[in-house]
Amino acid sequence: MAAYQKPQAFVEYLAEGVFNLASDTLKVFLSNDTFSPSADAVKADMTEVSGGNGYTSGGNAVTVTSSSQTSGTYKLVLGDPATWTASGGSIGPFKTAVLYKVGGTSPANPIIAAWDYGSSITLAAGESFAVDFDPTTGVLTLA
Repeated sequence: MAAYQKPQAFVEYLAEGVFNLASDTLKVFLSNDTFSPSADAVKADMTEVSGGNGYTSGGNAVTVTSSSQTSGTYKLVLGDPATWTASGGSIGPFKTAVLYKVGGTSPANPIIAAWDYGSSITLAAGESFAVDFDPTTGVLTLA
């Protein structure tokens, strides 16, 4: 199972109104970099895997299933992004899946969370990889 990591800057970005998690365009991209929670936490801080062979630069879109609070606890539930299937060559290597907000100016493309799979993965032609978000506990909760 991949280890969830929250960037330290995420809390600041929330306080400054950078996110509207109910309506922002969210995507997941793949990187072979080790995520640093103490970084400024923007997409440009990480090197995305090269586009092609079944991987689209920028990553796959994510649908917000639920963005709500109950009794003072906010929960963000996301649908799983589309599966990547290598075709005509390999995808990777990668070891981190990164959830980010598309766009914005200050900062541009801020990171919401990252999942470290522990070691590099390379998909050979015909192999697939899926990021699996928990539909019950959600991607994140804030209390």
